[in-house]
Parts: sequence; structure tokens; C-alpha cells
Amino acid sequence: MEGSSSEIDQAPEGASRAGRARDTTIDANLLTVATRHLSLHGYEGMSLAAVAEEAGTTRQALYRRWPGKAELAAAVIAKMSDHGTPALSSDPFGDLVAELEDFSRGVSRPGRLSLVGTMLQDTTDPEVRARYRARVVAPRRHRLRTIFERAQALGLIDADTDLEVAVTMCTGCWYGRALAGSPTPPHWAERTATLLWRAVGGRAPAGASAHTITFGRDQ
Repeated sequence: MEGSSSEIDQAPEGASRAGRARDTTIDANLLTVATRHLSLHGYEGMSLAAVAEEAGTTRQALYRRWPGKAELAAAVIAKMSDHGTPALSSDPFGDLVAELEDFSRGVSRPGRLSLVGTMLQDTTDPEVRARYRARVVAPRRHRLRTIFERAQALGLIDADTDLEVAVTMCTGCWYGRALAGSPTPPHWAERTATLLWRAVGGRAPAGASAHTITFGRDQ
């Protein structure tokens, strides 16, 4: 879930490029509404007729762009695609904090957490779910793993660190708090990075530890 602030608009998937020029404002409106409906109602509950009506256009206009629900949902995922590149600096801890801050900004956007829930529903089209994992989840996990691998190469964390578990804990703790109904605590990214860094044998910068003192007492 995983969400990103490095999103870019892309041409709708499955859209025909032949014929006269198309009004791209209709495309943008449809994708905006479809994203909201997918988040609120889930894949099964998303109605193409309702999306078209709220976007101020016709079902025929929608079908000319995306012939079905799966294609429209795929276009929503394409718009969310994460194109960030792995950090390879000499400060992996700082890179980890920055990556978690980026994750927090992305997943905190309106409707984004609901969309994560939609992707976990059994009724969501398997291909749509696979696209979401490949284009949104996998890039984030790859960058996080790259940061930990860089730290290992520099001798900053344990060489036998379980990277699969470490990567999952990076974002999993955010979702855990959200499911528990707990607000995101101040300095979440730095505090989470500090806790994880220590867990894998690293020593976080002295200044980073100041925010971790009351971590367990946040409501």
C-alpha cells in the first residue's frame, strides 16, 4: 500500500489513438471520478454509468475510451504508477526516512487508503490487483530493499538482516495503526526508521532518537 507522491498523469490504457483528436479534459474528469468511486465503492460496486454521470459525460464517451470496468480500473492504476528511483546515497538512514515520508504523504491523500482496501477484496479483478501490485506496491518495496542492501554493503546494519521482514515492517506499521483507528504520530517516518534501524543492528543518528521516547504512548 502502498501509496506515492511521485505520481504522473499518463495516457489512458486501452484508449484508441485513431481518428479525430479527443477532448482530454473528459479523460481527466472520468479518471478523477473513477478513482473516487473505486475507493468508495470497491471494484465490484463501481458503476460505469455513475462514473460517466458524475463526470458530466455519457456512457458512450466512457466506453470509447475504456470498453469495460477492468480497463477503466487499469487506467486508474496507471495514473497512480510509482516512477521513483532507488536512493543510493552514502546516508541510507536518511534515505529511509525520506522514503517513509514520501509513503506517508501518498497514502494519506483522500481515498488512497480506501483504494488499498479495494485491492485486497476478493471481488477485485485479479488483473487489476496484479497491476496495482506491480505499479504501486512493488516499486516502493524495491526502493526500501535497495536502501537496506546499501546499508549492508556499507556495514551499517547486520549482514544477516531479514530484508523481507524489514521491508514489510516499514509500511506495515502504518497500516496497522490505521486499522486500529490510531492517528499517525508526529515524526512518524523518522521514528519508524529509527526503530527499524536499531532492530536490524544499525545505529541511528543521535538526533533521530529524540522523537522515539514516547512512541509507544501515542494514542
